[in-house]
Amino acid sequence: MANIPTEHEEQSAFFWWIANQPVIRDLTFAIPNGGDRNVLVGKKLKAEGVRRGVPDIFIAFPVGPYHGLFIEMKRRKGGVLSKEQKGWIERLTEQGYRVEVCRGFDEAVAVVSSIFPVTSGAK
Repeated sequence: MANIPTEHEEQSAFFWWIANQPVIRDLTFAIPNGGDRNVLVGKKLKAEGVRRGVPDIFIAFPVGPYHGLFIEMKRRKGGVLSKEQKGWIERLTEQGYRVEVCRGFDEAVAVVSSIFPVTSGAK
C-alpha cells in the first residue's frame, strides 16, 4: 500500500507551486484554523477570531462571477468534511465565492489552473 501524504504535506506542496505563480502568489494565503494545539493557544486563536470550519486556503483574486476562491484541502484518500466545514462552504458560496474541496496537491493545482492564469511547472 502506497504512503498517502498528509494534508499538511499536500498543502505545503501546493504553496511551493503557488510561489511560482506570479499572478496569484501574493494574493494566496492559508487560514490557520486547523491542527492540534494546546488549550491556551486554542483559546488565544478563538479570541482573535479563528473560526472552526473555515476553508484552508484563500485566493483573493476575483474571476468571472466569483469574488475569489476558497480551497478546503483534504488528503487524497480519507478525510471528510465536518458539519462546520459544510456550513462555511454553503455560506461562502451564497456570498459569491467559489469554494472547492480538493483531495491533494494535484487536484488543487488542476482546479486553480482551470480558473486563474498560471504558469506550468513541475511539482
